[in-house]
Amino acid sequence: MSTQTQLIWKDRKRILGMPISFTRYSLSEDRIFLETGLLNTHFEEVLLYRIQDISLSISLGQRIFGVGTVTLHSSDRTTPHLALKNIRTPREVKELIHQQVEAMKDARRMRIGEILDDDQTEDCGDCE
Repeated sequence: MSTQTQLIWKDRKRILGMPISFTRYSLSEDRIFLETGLLNTHFEEVLLYRIQDISLSISLGQRIFGVGTVTLHSSDRTTPHLALKNIRTPREVKELIHQQVEAMKDARRMRIGEILDDDQTEDCGDCE
């Protein structure tokens, strides 16, 4: 992640509600980033327009500590599923990511392609 990137949101994976892990998440206008490790660090990023679905799960233990997990399902080959585990305010983060994903898809004019793909899928089912 370059120093030029403006971040909209950032957090860490939390243990017992406290940010003491070495897993960091951040969101920019067009990408979401995952950074893990202390000595050996690993960076992953997913372009927001590739995200196809967003899910939220909050277990009883997570609810007690005020955290949750937002999972992003994308068409990215290296990271098809990215789980933002044990983050604060997971509902708000899910909504923020959703808004950014929609904005990026609109900016890239992805809507027409998605509609055409759905229509072609239905027509192929009738062709057999």
